This record gives sequence, structure tokens and C-alpha cells, in this order.
Amino acid sequence: MLFSIVALIVCGLLSGISGALSGFLGVLVSVIAGGAYAVMVSRHSGYSAGGVLRTALRAEAVKIFLVVMLLWIVFTAYKDLNPVMFVGSFIIAVMISSMAIFVAEKPRVK
Repeated sequence: MLFSIVALIVCGLLSGISGALSGFLGVLVSVIAGGAYAVMVSRHSGYSAGGVLRTALRAEAVKIFLVVMLLWIVFTAYKDLNPVMFVGSFIIAVMISSMAIFVAEKPRVK
């Protein structure tokens, strides 16, 4: 979510209020889809490999569906959309969320 503020400011400086809102909406699409994925995965209750795989695949399918639907909704509903800022911030947000796997866990100090 921190990147949404950065995208809002940078896109706003580059192309005004319309660009700022476009950049923010691009990040918001990624955050909503990622949040839905996280909710579905966190509700998983089985411990078998098959159950984990089914949950992951269902969550990924919901995430992709939400991305497509939200992109379509924004493109059709927001008439002053700046597509470069919108798609650019969306792509960067997706890349940032996919890099979360590389963040090291803090060691616990006793």
C-alpha cells in the first residue's frame, strides 16, 4: 500500500490529477486482487498436498478473475483515465508484490 502513495504523487507530478488517480487505481487493482488471494489462502484448513494445491489454484484463479474484471471496470468507468499511468503503476505493483518472497524474516532476539 505504501507504493500507492508513491504512485499517486509521482503520477500526479508527471500528468496532473487525472494521472495521479489513474496511478492510484492501477495499484489498487493489484492490492485488491492480492488481498483476495491472501484471504482465500489463509482460510485453507486442510493439510494434504492435494488440498494445498487446490486452494492455491482456486485462489490464483480468483486473483486473475478479479484483475481482469477490475481492469475492465476502471477502463470503462473512468473517462479521464491516463492509460500509461494506470497500466504502468499496475505492472510495478504486481512486480513489487511478487518480490515479497525475497524479503527475509527478521530473526527473533531472545
